[in-house]
Amino acid sequence: MMQVIEYPERDKWSPLLLRPEIERGSLEKEVKKIMMKVKTGGDKALRKMTKDFDGVRIKKMQVSDQEIKEAISLVPGELQTAIQIAIKNITAFHSLQIKNDESIETMQGVRCWRKAVGIEKVGLYIPGGTAPLFSTVLMLAIPAKLAGCKEIILCTPPQKDGSINPVILFAAQLTGVTKIFKAGGAQAIAAMAYGTETIPSVFKIFGPGNQFV
Repeated sequence: MMQVIEYPERDKWSPLLLRPEIERGSLEKEVKKIMMKVKTGGDKALRKMTKDFDGVRIKKMQVSDQEIKEAISLVPGELQTAIQIAIKNITAFHSLQIKNDESIETMQGVRCWRKAVGIEKVGLYIPGGTAPLFSTVLMLAIPAKLAGCKEIILCTPPQKDGSINPVILFAAQLTGVTKIFKAGGAQAIAAMAYGTETIPSVFKIFGPGNQFV
C-alpha cells in the first residue's frame, strides 16, 4: 500500500527522499544461481523457470513466422501508422551516427584510418508488464540494424496464454529483428549470454529491466 505523507517538516525531507536500498548480497547470489542453471541446463532449465516465475508452460520458445503474421493482423491500423512514423524518425536520427571512413597519410606511404564495425550478434531484452514496451524495441533494434549487426536476437517474457504481445512482434519484424524468443528475467539474459539449444549466445546485450535483469 502506498504511504502518503503530507506537508512534512523540512528536516524530514532528506530521509524521505532516500531511495530504497537493495540488499545486493542476496540478490547477486540468487541471480548467479539462475545464471548457472541456464548455463548447465539449457532449454530445460529455461522452460522450468518460465513456468515457475511467469506461470507459463512453453513448448516452443522461438516465435514462429505464423505467430508474427497473426500478430500483425491484431494491431490496429492507427497504431501501425504511428509505429511506422516513429521508425522513420528514429532511423533519421540514428543515421547521423553513420560516418564515412576517414583516412590520413601520416607520412609518405603510411595511411591510417578509423573504421566502425557493427557487432555481429546482439541480444535485445524487452521487459514484460502491464504495457507492451514496443518503443524499446524501436530504440534498440533500429540502431542495431543501422550499425550492420547481422544477427539481432530479442527475448521478452510471454503473456499468460504463452503468446507475445502483438505490438512487440509487429515492431520487431519491422525493425530487422532476426529471431524472437519467449523468455524473460535473469534467465533470458543468461540464455543470451551462454546460449542454449534454442537461443544463440550473443556478443552484447542491450535493454532495460528490473534489479534481477
